Amino acid sequence: MKTIIVATDFSPAALNAANYATDMAVAINADILLVHVFQLPINYSEVPLSITEADMMANAENAIDELRTNLLRKIGNKVTVDAKVVMGVFYQELKKLCIHVNPYVVVMGSQGSTATERLFFGGHTVYAMKHLNWPLITVPKGASFSAIKKIGLACDFEHVVETTPINDIKKLVNDFGAELHILNTGNQKVFDPNIIFESGLLQEMLQDINAQYHFITDENTDEGIIEFAEKNNIDLLVVLPKRHDLLSKLLNRSHTKQLVLHSHVPVMALHS
Repeated sequence: MKTIIVATDFSPAALNAANYATDMAVAINADILLVHVFQLPINYSEVPLSITEADMMANAENAIDELRTNLLRKIGNKVTVDAKVVMGVFYQELKKLCIHVNPYVVVMGSQGSTATERLFFGGHTVYAMKHLNWPLITVPKGASFSAIKKIGLACDFEHVVETTPINDIKKLVNDFGAELHILNTGNQKVFDPNIIFESGLLQEMLQDINAQYHFITDENTDEGIIEFAEKNNIDLLVVLPKRHDLLSKLLNRSHTKQLVLHSHVPVMALHS
C-alpha cells in the first residue's frame, strides 16, 4: 500500500498541502500519514519558558487530531489517515520517519502565510527538497489537486544515464496516466553536440513513454521554467536536485526559493 507523508505546521499553506495530498491519495488509493515536528526553544536559565513540553505536545496533538478529522470528513473515509506528533529537529525526524515508512511521496506546503512561517517552514521545505532522498512535493498556496495530466521534467541534458531516476519517472507517469514534457534548461542559442547525444540517450531510456521535448532559453532559468509550466498547464514540475547540480544553480541568489516558494505549480524533487 502506498503511503503519502504530509508534514504540517498547521499554517494555511500547510493545511492546503494536506488537502492536496489527501485528494491525491484518493486518486491513487494511498494512505495518508500526517506528521508534525515541534522543537523546544533554547531555554536559557535566566529566561523562564511560559509553556512546557507537555503543553506543546498536547496543543500539537489536538491540532493534528482536528486536521485528521476534517480530512476524513472531506474525503468520506475513502482512505486511511493517520497522525503523528514528534519532538525534535524537523529534517532529522522527517528522515527517520521516511526510513521507517518508505513513503510514496512526502508533501509539504511551500510557504507559510506570515513572515515567520515563510522563514522557518519555507526554509525546512527548501532544505528537505535538496537533501531528502524520497520524492517530495511542495504545494504552493491556492493549488488544489484535481488530476495530474501533464508532468514537466526540468533537465539540463548532462550525464543523463547516471543521474536520471528513469524508473521513478516512468512510475510517476504511469500512476497518473500523464503526459511527460522534458524541459531542456541548456542554452539553445549555442550549438552543443553533447546535448544532442545526451538527449538521444534520454529518448532511448524513455522510449516506452511518448515524451515531448522543449527548450527553455530564458536567461533566468527558474523564471523560464515557471513561465513554461504555467503557460502550458503543467500539473506537476519535477526537478532533479543532484543531477549535475541543477538545483544548486537554482539556489544561487535564492533562485530555488523563487522556484519553490513562488511557483503556482506544485514542484517535486526527485533524487537519482
